[in-house]
Amino acid sequence: MFKHLREDIQCVFARDPAARNTFEVLTLYPGLHALIFHRLAHALWKRRLKWLARALSTLARWITGIEIHPGAVIGRRFFIDHGMGVVIGETAEIGDDCTLYHGVTLGGTSWNKGKRHPTLGNDVVVGAGAKVLGPITIGDDVRIGSNAVVVKNVAAAATVVGVPGRVVGGDKSEQSRRRQAIAKKMGFDAYGSTQDSPDPVATAINSMLDHIHLMDTRMENMCKALKSLGAEVTELKMPELGPCELDSSSGEVTETKVEKS
Repeated sequence: MFKHLREDIQCVFARDPAARNTFEVLTLYPGLHALIFHRLAHALWKRRLKWLARALSTLARWITGIEIHPGAVIGRRFFIDHGMGVVIGETAEIGDDCTLYHGVTLGGTSWNKGKRHPTLGNDVVVGAGAKVLGPITIGDDVRIGSNAVVVKNVAAAATVVGVPGRVVGGDKSEQSRRRQAIAKKMGFDAYGSTQDSPDPVATAINSMLDHIHLMDTRMENMCKALKSLGAEVTELKMPELGPCELDSSSGEVTETKVEKS
């Protein structure tokens, strides 16, 4: 018990630069308090003193704002930073060296008994407000972004963002390359095709880029068909598209010229 406590205190210093001394950590860190309560409640739970275990965990929730079911299995050097609003379900399993920030939920998606909460591997970091739901497995060294909602298994060393959660980084698909090329031609950075979390605006931009590509392709095919029938098609050079701005007085859109220094 005291060996685990020493490790828990040391991991606070390793992961929170605001920690100044052991006395401060022991007296003022609700994440550590919740973990101490949980280790006691979990010991009672394993000895089938379930009501007493639940009562202790409820007391811990009143004091710390962190709800950990006494049946949850938590590894060593676990750190909850800030902690308010963290919920960890009964059948959740957390490996060693994991970190959770405030507002995180390790919850279930079923009312059936049995395994219904997530399993986290070692060295997993879950950002503020993220929800990891269901009997899924999160691999070692995974990073889950703030406010992500994860409902599927995640392989080791991945980074997950968005709603629903998706693995980011390394999108080398033809569609992704095409979007980036069109965006560059139009003179702006389409953040929907980067590593940012998806949102309605990003989805709309991606749809527009796909539509522009389709229209360009159709127009080229129509021109080729007309030429094959003997029609004269004037070859026009497409104008360069750059950043534009709206003239508030006239309502006209004009191209913004950028002077090179």
